[in-house]
Amino acid sequence: MLVPMTSSLPNSGPEAQGLPARAVQNFVEAAESAGLELHSFVLLRRGHLIAQGAWAPFSLEQPHALFSVSKSFVSTAVGLAVGEGLLSIDDPVLSFFPEFRPEVVSAHLAAMRVRDLLTMTTGHARGLAESLTGVLQEGQPQPWAQTFLTQSVDFQPGTHFVYNSGGTYMLAAIVERLSGQPLLGYLRPRLFAPLGIGEATWEPNAEGVAVGGWGLSLRVEDMACLGELYRQQGVWKDRQALGEEVRPWRLKDQSILSEDWVEQATSAQVGNQVQGDGGGPHDWNQGYGFQFWRCQHGAYRADGALGQFIVVMPGQEAVLAINSAVDNMQSVLDLVWTHLLPAFEPGPLTPEPGALERLQHKCASLELPPVAGLLDSPFAVRLGGRSYTFEPNVLGLTELRLGSLSGQAELTLSTAEGSFPIMAGMGTWAVNHTRFDHVSTLDPSKDRRVAACAAWTAPDALEVHLNYLNTAATHVLKLRFEQGGEKLELESSSQTTFRVLEPLSLRGTLAR
Repeated sequence: MLVPMTSSLPNSGPEAQGLPARAVQNFVEAAESAGLELHSFVLLRRGHLIAQGAWAPFSLEQPHALFSVSKSFVSTAVGLAVGEGLLSIDDPVLSFFPEFRPEVVSAHLAAMRVRDLLTMTTGHARGLAESLTGVLQEGQPQPWAQTFLTQSVDFQPGTHFVYNSGGTYMLAAIVERLSGQPLLGYLRPRLFAPLGIGEATWEPNAEGVAVGGWGLSLRVEDMACLGELYRQQGVWKDRQALGEEVRPWRLKDQSILSEDWVEQATSAQVGNQVQGDGGGPHDWNQGYGFQFWRCQHGAYRADGALGQFIVVMPGQEAVLAINSAVDNMQSVLDLVWTHLLPAFEPGPLTPEPGALERLQHKCASLELPPVAGLLDSPFAVRLGGRSYTFEPNVLGLTELRLGSLSGQAELTLSTAEGSFPIMAGMGTWAVNHTRFDHVSTLDPSKDRRVAACAAWTAPDALEVHLNYLNTAATHVLKLRFEQGGEKLELESSSQTTFRVLEPLSLRGTLAR
């Protein structure tokens, strides 16, 4: 089967839903040929799961950090709260936080409404909005809402688009205040349970409030389900009728979300010239809704750093969810517009002989490329068992101990927090459970899944790649042994959520 029957969605071959299997394979192969690191994808048409795949060591069942796709879930929470009469999008933001009201309230701050938080038109200048996100992430001592409300509001709210994660935090905080529940607790019975979304985590700030603008982790199918809810104008389908002709079912006022909310949230409420490319069309200048981006070709999307997407194509009755780790996010969307969007037909297609089997085989054998190099070195046996110590450094690395380097690479990285063994496959990915984490902000007390792969790039040089499977973060260690292994030069480079860190070079001394 192309898709496992454990899915909560009805399964179908792509041709039965009007999409050639070869179009999906062309999309996947084009992404690989372009060197784009996709982690997983789920493709739906008319509510049927028609294709999915994950590039090992990533899996379809592993929750993945959504980054700013989280914003669209916050918007959905606001839509639910509006539907319950807890607030109006025209309520002043200040009205929800009387204890943080500044002594002097500017006219612009007084005019800021919930609507302005939703549309990223709070009136903040671009530099201030960007620095505000950084200040909040750095764990500054005062409450985040207070920090937000004390910033200068330079423009009339509603008139000036500036991407602002701080505004999304305020939306999350408002929902939590009005509902008296954590954001996840509010969403579970209203959204997650009807959509079949199970495991979910949302990073809190020091006050215990969901950070809102980022921090949510879900499976890629869960992402697709949100897109399908919006494609269906707020209506979901009966999960008890899988495999049959399903009929919409509705909650309370005949829907999970109101059709009016979906229309507003996914329409271009404001213009958003945020990335220049000579004025030509691209997917960041099509307009912005309520924490959703408009796309070319009449589509819209939830969008997160490094290529996390929920792309809804209403005209094609299709939804595509993607997790990835790419710098050029437009390149992923361009492949969607080139290979998938124009291939949809209105009715079922006659299957091309062998095409579905080829797609099934391709999706079942997806894997990230291993580290390029040799699988063994004449120095492997001699170096195994050695330990190297380091002077104080920004990585906090105190010692690197080598185990077997034949057939696999066993390393133990020691810091002030403890010693963390990592086993890397030679030319293949090996999954570890470890607390070693140089690149994410997740709870350091919890184990996380890290895939490691190694290869010898020269007889005296070993390269190890670490992929954090809950996110798009990576860590590369390049070890060069000098003077017959008496000295070690270690180069460390990392890709965090938003940027590539400058490589760091450490000198290690053989421990006697």
